[in-house]
Amino acid sequence: MADPMTPNDIAASLPLADVHLSPAPGIWPLAWGWWLCIAVIVVVLVILVLKLRQHLKQQRARKEALKLLKSLNTPEQFSDINLLLRQTAMTYFSRRYVASLTGEQWLLFLDQQLAEKHRGFVALSTDWQQGLFSGKGIEQLAFNQCYQQAKLWLTKARLPANGQYLPVTTEVADV
Repeated sequence: MADPMTPNDIAASLPLADVHLSPAPGIWPLAWGWWLCIAVIVVVLVILVLKLRQHLKQQRARKEALKLLKSLNTPEQFSDINLLLRQTAMTYFSRRYVASLTGEQWLLFLDQQLAEKHRGFVALSTDWQQGLFSGKGIEQLAFNQCYQQAKLWLTKARLPANGQYLPVTTEVADV
């Protein structure tokens, strides 16, 4: 009788090579989805850096004005404070529009750039007019109030980028 062969004996007698598994997939090269994620992240970072640089450039005039304001701390320099506010406004707003503003219109313009709770130029109108146009000058208390309002405007005013802002003129209809 023939010798019964077991399956192991049959496999051992055949000229077969061992099974070799392929190596586990590596991280490189990246799949296209990962490349897309990297590209999106790079674009977002570039946009953020450009926006930050634009914001810092825009705020440069405001910071310089605040530095100059610190040196204008006497009532004799009151007109210089108004000039500083005007120069700063012309940096951010249309020069043609800002240069034509005087008196109450100028103070109203300054108030319009502030949030409602910070407005006070029109309320201090008599002090501003006296400090700018009176030969006797302005008292220290009134100067301090106007100085603080100017400082508040330089720090809190909503200033547009690139001088593109032209305010909407509101005219009162004749009655």
